[in-house]
Parts: sequence; structure tokens; C-alpha cells
Amino acid sequence: MENVEKAAKLSLSRIDYSAELKGLSDQEKKVFVQRLEQNFAGLFTLYHQIYGAQYDFFYHLQQLVLVLASGYKSRSAALKKLDLERQKNPHWYLSEDMLGMACYVDLFAGDLKKLRQRIPYLKQLGITYLHLMPLYSSPEGDSDGGYAVSDYRKVDPKLGSTKDLKALAQELDKAGISLVLDFVFNHTSDEHEWAKLAKSGDEKYQQFYYMFNERHKVDAYEQHLREIFPQVRRGNFSCNEETQTWVWTTFNSFQWDLNYSNPEVFNAITDEMLYLANLGCGGLRLDALAFIWKELGTNCENQPKAHALIQAFNACLKISAPAVVFKSEAIVHPDEVNKYIAPEECQLSYNPLLMALLWNSLATRKTRLLTASMQKSFSIDPHCAWVNYVRCHDDIGWTFDDAVAGQLGINGHDHRYFLNQFYVDRFEGSFAKGVAFQENPSNGDCRVCGSLASLAGLEKALESGDEHAIQTAIDRILLLHSVILSIGGIPLLFSGDELGLLNDYSYEQDNSKAHDARWVNRIALTDQDIEAAQDSSTVSHRILQGISQMVQIRKSLPVFGVARTEILESGNQHVFVYKRINEHGDELLALVNFSEYAQSVNSQYLYQGEGKTYRDLLADNAEQKVNCWLNLEPYQVMWLKLE
Repeated sequence: MENVEKAAKLSLSRIDYSAELKGLSDQEKKVFVQRLEQNFAGLFTLYHQIYGAQYDFFYHLQQLVLVLASGYKSRSAALKKLDLERQKNPHWYLSEDMLGMACYVDLFAGDLKKLRQRIPYLKQLGITYLHLMPLYSSPEGDSDGGYAVSDYRKVDPKLGSTKDLKALAQELDKAGISLVLDFVFNHTSDEHEWAKLAKSGDEKYQQFYYMFNERHKVDAYEQHLREIFPQVRRGNFSCNEETQTWVWTTFNSFQWDLNYSNPEVFNAITDEMLYLANLGCGGLRLDALAFIWKELGTNCENQPKAHALIQAFNACLKISAPAVVFKSEAIVHPDEVNKYIAPEECQLSYNPLLMALLWNSLATRKTRLLTASMQKSFSIDPHCAWVNYVRCHDDIGWTFDDAVAGQLGINGHDHRYFLNQFYVDRFEGSFAKGVAFQENPSNGDCRVCGSLASLAGLEKALESGDEHAIQTAIDRILLLHSVILSIGGIPLLFSGDELGLLNDYSYEQDNSKAHDARWVNRIALTDQDIEAAQDSSTVSHRILQGISQMVQIRKSLPVFGVARTEILESGNQHVFVYKRINEHGDELLALVNFSEYAQSVNSQYLYQGEGKTYRDLLADNAEQKVNCWLNLEPYQVMWLKLE
């Protein structure tokens, strides 16, 4: 370690970056130099681990430092001030005040200017964190929902301009809302300038991607890879007619995977990352991060150097834009998801396991798998936070751990088949109305799409006109939200779920979307939807009021913020129980009945002695004594504040 630090210090002393800082004040220069010196040894170690075997390693390292200096110089005074504030309060995202929302700009508001007009609506909901789905320039027609980026520095003209995005970021900041953007760094669109140059024969940019002249090299990789979208095409490579080469395209033929074994790619993407950071965002969602490193003879997912790359990107942010945090999007095995979560890697992470198992518990009415899985996987570094969600722009994949399921006597393969059948309405008695996505013709496997409300039974209930069924669906919707609002981490709503919007089947008539069932849950939010929720006679009002009540309670109590979570055994397989405890000794006990029948829980299973008192924050809030049995109505949730 001592030799590495010496090598790093010597290397840094030989790099002249003064020209990149020209025009900055002495104080600004001092801040950058301090951060560079504090973090350079770590960055050097990671960069050397990845690229140390390159003959021109030092040249690329020098170029990276110039990129970092330039990125810092381009940062506005307001963002540099935010950097300092966040460094004093580095765990701002752990606050009980945090509430996120994810949305597509066009579906939520139309464009960026109109989105600014929706800020009062966001404030009314209590949103403090707004994640905008990809809004960059992308190919016309199918662009994988914007995840095929043609230009990171250009906003899709239909949504506005970069100037509009900066103005929105400033308005959100004034409203106390942090902006989160997507960092699509595993691949670019085949219309990106780098890809165009590669297609034109530019050897430099052909090295930005994985391009092979010989099929046997493709086959050598392919035999270890899984297919992501088998319904769209088979395999992970596409033949490009212009270059007569095979190009690595994990997701779609128009999304070319970047070659991170080339340090020029790392440096170029760092430049793009800092550009996005300087637009005014407080977080970057790392899209498809599990796929960024390719290693022959492996499945090219979750490789050790993928973690090294993310840590190196993180070190770059700490030098040039330390206010920005990373959010992991790893829809992989739970054990692999947790490996990306660390202060030096991703401070935030989606919690796909919790999401999937909440839906599992609704379908089965049982919480055994949810409890066992959360006991194994929920605990993470206390300086990091889960981003807990119920639905998102994507499909639902059943990513639970087969080993945990097996210990409970559950066959993972068969159980996934049941869940798919249940949620796409092929199982008798199902309340759900979902759509199958990427059904594999080889093995019948698929994933599930649908809005939260439609999957929870509201669409069917409204069609039947049965008021009891409607109220039951609302109870399910509120139950799901109660967990993400209280279990620990940042709760993330998907736009429209707060109003119970139903599946939108119009995508079936759009040729550019008809093949992608995920559009069924990408639903436009209209002024009429928002107005309807103000009418106390509407279903949307009942849902919004229920969620708003829980949000207000969450924001009022520190135990929902910085605290640890204990997942408890309830002694009743239909009831999920967990406790929140903070450093001041405040305790909150949550009980969630996933059954349509009344259930009871013996307080002895909850480690609570008789004679203690509690208040149910979601009921009348009156003080009561803990008796031997706690009784829950169908789909009832209790938030018990222990005194």
C-alpha cells in the first residue's frame, strides 16, 4: 500500500492541470487541489487495477486528471456551494423527510417547461427527490424508452433544451427537491457520434465498442451469456452491415455496449458524467451497471472489475462534484445486488428483492419468503440507503434467492411460473391484470408488466363495479406503500401510482412500442387525473389521501429516518413484521397483514412484554397497552409507536 501511495503521489506531481483551472479564484483552486490530493491515491489504485497493463497507462491517467479539472471548472458557483453543504451533511439521503418520485417528462408534464409548473404538485405530495427517466437525444421510434442515448449533452427536442433542464434543476433546488438523472453508461445508441465514427471506419472509435470480424470469437463469448430480450431477438450480438462486423448489443441491436477495457472509454464517459452532474443533479442512476465489464469465459455480469469501475467513477465525483451520489440499478441475484452498495461505490440502491417479494406476498397471502429474504439481505452499510419502490417504468422480475426459497420448501422455478400466471391473469381467482413481457419461447419464462393499481386488483374491481372489491384493491395499494414508507431508506413512487392510474393499452396501436409491453405501465398523468383526485367521491382521492396520511406521519418522526431495521418473526405466516430503532431509543413496530382475512399476532413473537404501551399511528392514535394478542383486520397495517 505504501508503494502505491508513493507512486500515486509521484504521478500526480508530474501532471500539470493548471491550464484547466485558469480563471478560477484562488479559493476554488485550493478546494479542487485538496480534493484531488485526498482522493487521488484511491483513484490511482483503481485505475491501475483496471488499466495498469496498458503501455500508455500514464498518458490516460494524465488525461483523466485534465477531465476532472475541466469538469470542476465548469461547475457553477451554486453547485460548488452545494458540494460544500453535502460534504458537511454527507448522509442527507437518510432523512425521514426523503420521498422520491420517478417519472417520464413527457408523460408527467409534456415537456420540461410544463414540468416546472407541476412543482407545486410535487411539493404538495412531499416529494424531495425527483428522478427523471432518460431525456437525452435518442433514435426516433424505438429507443428502449430513451435508454439508447445518441447524445448525453442534448435533451430530446420534444422535451425542451439543456437550458430548460438547467432552469428546472434550479427551480427544484429552490423547492427543496433533488434532481436525479439516468447515467446510461453500459451502452450508447448506434446513432451516437462515437458509433457513427466507428461505422465510418475510424479505428479509434471502433475500439470504443466490442466489434468482431470473426464469428467464432462471438460464439466463444455467447456460450456463457444469457438472453435479456429473447422475444425481440436471440443472442447478445448484432451483425452490422456497414462495417461487416459483429457488435456486442446486450439489450437491443441499436444499443452498442461500450468497451471499458479501453481507458479512453472510461475517460470519455467520465467527461459525460461530469457534464450531467453540472446540469444540477444530486444523484445519478447507474443503468445496467452489472453488465459493464466483459470477461471471456464468464457470463459477463457482476464481474470484479465492474465494481472497480464504479468505484473509480465514484472517486472522480468526489474530486469534481462531491454533492452527487450514485444509485445502483442491479436487477440481479440479491447477493450480487448488495455488493454494489457501499459509500465508495453506490450510496443508494434500488431494492428489487423487496419489490418482488411484496408482490409475491400479495399473491400467496404468505410472508415467509419475504421475511426470510429480508432477514438475509435487507441490512446494508448504515451510511447507505435502499431506494424502496413498488412499481417502476420496468417489468417485474422474480429475483428472489432460490436457496432461501428452498429452505422454506419452495421450488424457485415452479414458484416463478405461478407468480407469472397469477399476475398476467392466467390463474383462477387472481385479482391482477398484468401483461406478459419477454416470454421465452424456449422455456416459457416471462416477466410481468402492469401498473401498480391494475396488478393490485383495482382494474378488475372497477370493471365489476363491486364496491367491496374496489375497497380491497385500495387496501392492497395502501399496504404496499406503507412498507416502502416505513421499512427504512428512500421511498420512491412511480408517477401515477399515487392516484391509482390503470394500465394504458394504447401502446398496442403504436408500431414503435407494440413489441414492448412495459409501455402498459408507462402512463400519462393529465390535469384531469390530478383534478379528479381532489374530489372526495373518487377512488384516486381515497388512494391519494391514504398515501398522504402515511407520508405526513413519516416526515414527522425521526424513527423513520436514521435508524436500523430489524425484520422479526411474527408467528403468523400471513403477517410481515419489522421494527425501526434509532440511536435515541425510539421504536416503531410495523405489522402488515397480507391476507383478506383477519389475523392475530402473539406479542411474545415480537419481543414485546405485556404492560408496554403503544399508539397506532395509522388508527386513532390513542395510547393502548400491549396485550398478549394484536389483532389485524384484512389487509390492515399497524404502525405502533412504542412508549
